[in-house]
Amino acid sequence: MRLIGHPLSCGTRVYDEDRLDHYARMLVVATSFVEKTVVCGRRLVLLNRHAISARRGLMVSGLPGTGKTSAITQLGLAHELLDRARHPNSTDRIPVLYITVPPAATARMVAAEFARFLGLPVRGRSNMTDIIKAVVGVCTDTRAGLVLVDEIHNVSQVTRAGAEVSDTLKYFSERIPATFVYAGINLETSELLAGTRGAQISGRFTLVPTRPFPYSEEWKGLVATMEATLLLHDHPPGSLVKLDRYLYNRADGMIGALSHAIRGAAIDAILSGTERVTKEGIDAIPLDHAAETMAKPLKKAVAR
Repeated sequence: MRLIGHPLSCGTRVYDEDRLDHYARMLVVATSFVEKTVVCGRRLVLLNRHAISARRGLMVSGLPGTGKTSAITQLGLAHELLDRARHPNSTDRIPVLYITVPPAATARMVAAEFARFLGLPVRGRSNMTDIIKAVVGVCTDTRAGLVLVDEIHNVSQVTRAGAEVSDTLKYFSERIPATFVYAGINLETSELLAGTRGAQISGRFTLVPTRPFPYSEEWKGLVATMEATLLLHDHPPGSLVKLDRYLYNRADGMIGALSHAIRGAAIDAILSGTERVTKEGIDAIPLDHAAETMAKPLKKAVAR
């Protein structure tokens, strides 16, 4: 076993750092939910292509850790690749925008998020109207076709600030000829859809819900796909697939928790020199509070 801090050659250190960096990246798997989000999003982009107003949008909703952000970013990637293929010689296009709504956001904060993504300067004295005008102008000039707004559950229609944020997003959607995609936690029951403004969103946006995975063939395939990405020297192929039921119970069917557990155990395997992911190694990885809370009753039941 190689202990952390044990002297290594420069080449070995670089090699191990490359492997650690591999596990630091979030693995995106083409699950049925990701595929559905991409298909629905692409369909809406095409339907909106020649729309003058009243463009339809997409809402992606579900519990934390069910892959909402991964799904919309894959939609964004698919759209950008298609746009680049259609316009290979264009260098002034920005096909996709992505912003995150901050907690307790104000309309100015959201407008500033758009501006920062586009590289526009936002100063303390910048006028709100000027920021919005600049964002709309750049988006129009650069042919933005898809706008991804993450953490949209931070918008509440029952507060004045939240209503102003909603109005600002609606203004952007009317002025920017693009398809808007919202992603957030349990949007069906959130204050985003409250009141008249919420009813307008409900009437214009298609909802794609995400849920924890059931223990099924898709879950087994998910484990196998993640195991195939392991860059370890002494990991027996298929050993994680044999633990798919344990992994399901450990992660409570959440793809985020599963990814965190496997990647964390792989990092530990490199640092310790064991070079394999085991049940014990995964057990040692602390997961998010929700997954840990769900796992406790199961562990007690197994102990009995």
